[in-house]
This record gives sequence, C-alpha cells and structure tokens, in this order.
Amino acid sequence: MRGVVWLRRDLRLQDQPALAAACADCDEVTPLFVFDDPLLRSRQFGSSCVTFMVSCLVELADTLAQRGLSLQWRRGNQIEEVLRFVEDVKADVIYWNRDYEPASIQRDRKVQQALMARGVVVRTFKDHVVFEAEEIRGSTGDPLQRYSAYRARWWTKWHAAPPPLLPSPAGLQKQRTGTSSPGITLPTVEDLGYQTIPLSIKPGEKEALRRLRWFLDGPIHHYVEGRNLPAIDGTSKLSPQFRFGTLSVRTAVHAALGTLATGSPVSRRDVLTWIDELIWREFFQQILSAFPHVASGPFKSKDGLPRPRPAGAEWNRLYAAWCEGQTGYPLVDAGMRQLNQTGWMHNRVRMVVASFLIKDLRIEWQSGERYFMQQLIDADLAANNGNWQWASATGTDSMPGYRIFNPLLQSRKFDPEGVYIRQYVPELAAVPTDRIHAPQLMTLNEQALAGCRIGKDYPLPIVDHRQAREEYLALGKQLVTR
Repeated sequence: MRGVVWLRRDLRLQDQPALAAACADCDEVTPLFVFDDPLLRSRQFGSSCVTFMVSCLVELADTLAQRGLSLQWRRGNQIEEVLRFVEDVKADVIYWNRDYEPASIQRDRKVQQALMARGVVVRTFKDHVVFEAEEIRGSTGDPLQRYSAYRARWWTKWHAAPPPLLPSPAGLQKQRTGTSSPGITLPTVEDLGYQTIPLSIKPGEKEALRRLRWFLDGPIHHYVEGRNLPAIDGTSKLSPQFRFGTLSVRTAVHAALGTLATGSPVSRRDVLTWIDELIWREFFQQILSAFPHVASGPFKSKDGLPRPRPAGAEWNRLYAAWCEGQTGYPLVDAGMRQLNQTGWMHNRVRMVVASFLIKDLRIEWQSGERYFMQQLIDADLAANNGNWQWASATGTDSMPGYRIFNPLLQSRKFDPEGVYIRQYVPELAAVPTDRIHAPQLMTLNEQALAGCRIGKDYPLPIVDHRQAREEYLALGKQLVTR
C-alpha cells in the first residue's frame, strides 16, 4: 500500500502521529511538503519565520534521507498540489496532522472531500496540541471561554489519561519512496521571495530537543522569577519549535513533569508555571478553532473601551516610532528593536509594548498584531491573536480595558541595571544606571558625558505616559456613562 504523509506544522520524526501511522500501515511512504504560494505572496509572515521554516525542512529532509525516505515538495496552491501529487504517485492513503486555523480547516475539508471522492483513504491525527477543542468542554458541552476553567479541565484530563509518546517509526529504513531518490534540493528562502537572515534561535528537531534538555536542566529551576527578566536567558525560547512542530508539546509536558518525578531540586511551582504557558497556547488554539471570527476581529466587544486614534499624519508618526523602536521609552524601544533584529521578543516586554501601542498611543490592536506576525520567528496566528486581544481587553480575559502597563515602572522593576536596554538601544550604552530608564531627565552635562544627546541621538518620549493614561481612562469613563 502506498501512503503520502502531508507535512505542515509537524517537521520532526519523534512523536509524529501521521508519520508513525503511515510507516506502520504502508509498504511505500512518501513525505510531502507544499509551499503555499498564495500565503507566501500575502506577506503575512516575514523573512525570519520563512528562514526558520526552510532551515527546519532542510534538516528534516536530511534526517529522512538517512532513514530511507525522500522528502518531496511542491509549490503552488496547496489544495491543487496535494491532489495532483496523490494522483501522480498513485497513493492509496494520505496522512496528515490536523491544523486548527480557520483557513486550514477549510482547506483540509476540501482536500479530504476531493480525495475521498477519488477513492483515496484520508487519515488525520491530533498532534499540534495535547487536547483538541472538542476534548475540553464545559458542563454544557460548549467551548470554555475562561482560561482558569480551561486550565482546570486540561489538568483533569491529563491526570486521567496522560497521552503517550510515539517513538520515531522503527520501520523507516524499510520504506522507499516511489518518486525519486534521497537528496532533493529544496527551494531557498530567496526562491520563495524572502530574504535569508541570521537566526537568533536555531531551527530543527535536534536543536529543539537539545534546547528542551538545557532548559529543564537550568532555567526552569528559577522560572517563576527568571521569565520576567529580559536581560537573562530565562525562558525556553521553544515557541518557534512548537510553531513548526520540530518538538511536540506532549514531549515537552512529559519531560517537564519528569523533572519532578526524578527527584530534581526544581520546584513544582516553577515547572507548573512553565506548563501553564503551554496550556495558554492550547487555550488560544481552542478559541481560534471554536470562534474563528477572532482571526479578523475582537472575540467580544466591550463597552467603555476608548476608540482608537483616527488615521492620519499623527497616527502614522506614532505608529512608525513604535515599529522602529524610537518612542523615547527605553524598554519599549529595546523590545521593538529586539523584535526587528532577531524575530523574537521577551514575553514580559511583549506585554509592555502592546499596552503602550494600545493604551498610550491609542492605536488599534490589529495593527500591532499584523506587525508582530510579519516580524516574529514564531509567528503563530492563535497565540499572537490571543495575546493581542488579551492586551486590548477584547479577548476572553475578564479584566476591563484599564490594565495599563507603566513602561517606566516595568523597566525599573524587570531590567533594573539596564542590561537589556543597553543591548538593544546602544545609544544609551554609556547612560548612568540611575538615568537609563528615563534618559530625558539627564542634564546637558550628563548627556555630554554619556555621548547621547536627547532629541538627537535618542528621541524624547513621543507621549507623556501619565497624561496618555489619564486621557485613555477618561475616554473610557465617558463611554460608560453615556
């Protein structure tokens, strides 16, 4: 029996349900990846994300070749290319791991219907999450809209039946593709219309497993505190690996809980706090799957949220300053420059820059969401959308729109010595620590000594946070009392 494994967000061998099933069922297995031309042309993602994806595919192709399989690829409309490929290789069955983005659900439904009409068996599997939306429901059977309730059900289900891990298929060496020999050449990032850039996070399954071991041996021991400090390497940085499936989330959860079972000195609080981040990821996947309208608008409209600033010259000026890291608020600027330079931003700082855009500048959250998607190496629709809606108070969060981060206080609390700021805002490298968070307070003599003229080498604050906060709150109260 001939089988095709359609690879999408699952670029690995370990704990790979679709690949494992295909190798168990079939005499011939052909892995396939389709470069989605319409999606690539949309520029929804940026060069860092595409570079990471291509690098993961290169490693996967090499690993598969060592096991006797040749990764095949096509480029064009995904639906058309998959149908054509299945017909070309005369496949009896196709395997894929399910995706939960609205467009992906529609795509997969069309492919499945077309293939079944042609007599091709379609087998799909849960992979991108530990539990799918249908597996975690409220007492009424409806999707859960509060994270706290979702988290409780998630843990109940985990403790009742922890999902097993699948090893790399033992029979890979016996498989042979019927289309070509190993050693194919994948398209380059430039071939796809993007620019190859140096990656701040190493790609591929081997690196994902190494990074997981490193994290569990070190940073997770201090995760509750360390995750809030952008100047240290205190987080896992596994988000792009989860995004492209070079590491399964089941592997990560089992491994994290395993540190507690082995008598490691790591605290239960630190481990569970990290796993909470993985559950948040699944919660947002569930929201996107169950409420697809969030992909293009708010989860729910709320009274009392100030209207965004109208389009125009002032909007353009403020938005450009935010994108370029030229706001005059060092922590905000460091975060945006980290994003622009590396394709990644520390999570604490993500919350600060999002709050600043929405609450201080009064720019609609959708503009921030789009910019992040275009810059992030871990560009994931569900996570990015969920977090931006959390920041804007239009999501599932019960907090009203008055959660406003003070960038100065956040800077002093989480980067007290200014190490992170100096790394990404080099104009401020020589600024004394007692001025690093508000360099506009330096005297002219202090500016001269630091080699940084405020207003020339580094901008003055583009808004006054206290005033912007008061205006935002006042606008909200006006709407509520009308």
